[in-house]
Amino acid sequence: MENLRNKSVGELVKLDFRAADVFSSYGIDFCCGGKISVAEACASSGCDEQKVISDLEALQHQAGSAAHDFDSWKIDFLSDYIINTHHQYVTKTIPQILPLAQKVAEVHGAHHSEVVVIYDLFQQLANELLMHMQKEEMVLFPYIKKLVAAESAGSCNDPSCFGTIASPISVMEQEHETAGIILKQLYRLSDGYSAPEDACNTYRVLYGKLKEFEDDLHRHIHLENNILFPKAIELEQALLVE
Repeated sequence: MENLRNKSVGELVKLDFRAADVFSSYGIDFCCGGKISVAEACASSGCDEQKVISDLEALQHQAGSAAHDFDSWKIDFLSDYIINTHHQYVTKTIPQILPLAQKVAEVHGAHHSEVVVIYDLFQQLANELLMHMQKEEMVLFPYIKKLVAAESAGSCNDPSCFGTIASPISVMEQEHETAGIILKQLYRLSDGYSAPEDACNTYRVLYGKLKEFEDDLHRHIHLENNILFPKAIELEQALLVE
């Protein structure tokens, strides 16, 4: 138990992606907040540390695997996976959620003022994510592929291969932090995406969609912050010393 409580949240999810569901069930941030220990995360979230550790230990005895072993993938392949899975999900889902949020705000805003704020916050999150993903797809991920190609070739004649990746990664991580703050606000305002008793079907569908969106974004950011970005920085540094 001592070993688990001192491991970082992000490291545990990296080793076994099923741990993400455990942390999510206790409201523990495993993406932007993935660098802190399990003990620190439990204290911050106000949840029972022993229960969290017990659930993590139970994963070792459950049938099945940890789904994809993302940590073993080459980072160019992982970047493509992120685009094809998570970027596409965000691009497809934002136009589904926005009209739902607008309708709920218009119909229920007078009696549930929080849904008006939720609509505004999701608009902000959507706009920022779309710009964020465009920067990744046009700048950062192609650069990562260039590094992988340089590793395969044993060298890189293009000086732009080296010495710059930490800067765009720092910007992406800051934008992840901003997205994480908005997600926490949405979670709090919606009472954990629990619709009130007088909610209509559209209201309930909206909260279900927002919960699904949050879950996907947590996994999306985890793959970048805790696996892709550190490995890209490590690869660039290795190429620099060769």
